[in-house]
Amino acid sequence: MKNILVTGGAGYIGSHTLIELVKAGFNPVVYDNLSNSSVIAIDRVENIVNQKIDFIKGDVLDKDLLKQTFKTHNFFAVIHFAGLKAVGESVKEPLKYYQNNVAGTLNLLEVMSEFGVQNLVFSSSATVYGSPKSLPIFEHFPRSCTNPYGQSKLMVEYILEDLCKSKAFNAISLRYFNPIGAYQTGTIGEDPKDIPNNLMPYISQVAVGKLQKLSVFGDDYDTIDGTGVRDYIHIIDLAKGHLKALEYLVKGDKDNHIIGFEPINLGTGSGTSVLQLVNAFEKATGQNVPYVIVSRRAGDIASCYASCDKAKSLLNWQAQFDITRACLDTWRWQKNNPMGYQS
Repeated sequence: MKNILVTGGAGYIGSHTLIELVKAGFNPVVYDNLSNSSVIAIDRVENIVNQKIDFIKGDVLDKDLLKQTFKTHNFFAVIHFAGLKAVGESVKEPLKYYQNNVAGTLNLLEVMSEFGVQNLVFSSSATVYGSPKSLPIFEHFPRSCTNPYGQSKLMVEYILEDLCKSKAFNAISLRYFNPIGAYQTGTIGEDPKDIPNNLMPYISQVAVGKLQKLSVFGDDYDTIDGTGVRDYIHIIDLAKGHLKALEYLVKGDKDNHIIGFEPINLGTGSGTSVLQLVNAFEKATGQNVPYVIVSRRAGDIASCYASCDKAKSLLNWQAQFDITRACLDTWRWQKNNPMGYQS
């Protein structure tokens, strides 16, 4: 059973990925500072998988604690989720994002190098494509960024590319689009600590009465209804994508094959507008979601959705769940946990 370090493993994507890792026979060790997550998520994952999961409260900026963690575990690979991810906040506080997302990753890579761990699955983002010239987006498209959050992810990708050229190191950079949904038990889900920055938790918090109404940032984009279009992927599909990436690294290790740097999109291959998602949620759940149109948000683009051909051919992965399923799972989570993990 291979030990896998999961930084940010108590977060939304991390917690769902833990379930898939345990089911597949891996032993995840969670390293998380709980700045935007809850240890309750780990407890609930343990109940789902009926297994204890090692948890270390730590920050990737704490290099000494990272070293101690690597000393006490023999890791095969790292899945690196830990990082800040709010586009709007990154525009207001860019230094905070470069410090956490870039400097923190450099710490992690240096410690991995020191302990001979050469396999990484990196939590990247579709924001590295900036405002694409055409759709769908393929991995070979030029990269550029419209906000510091995306820039921090792109900087890390450049670092990983250079590292893979310099030595025997494998890095799969998973560029995800927009995760939504929750685990089918309704016990774990997306739980932002403050006002949600992502659309689906904002919709569900309005539906449950925690927030008064949804703010839709702009209705004058060149899209089907003027609102932003994104590729919304169910969180379980996304978690399984991480498992497939890890299994690809295991296969490379068995075959003594150096993979190097490999960027892979994880999405559904189709776009849904903000208002289409609101309407889908209302139809699936029977809940009313009042909204108001406000000004565009700094750093946003009109449309963004993926080509997932590479994930299918290389990892044998493709999304299985649709928007309706994601809406139902989100509502089950929100209804069962109206105040999130503090309910």
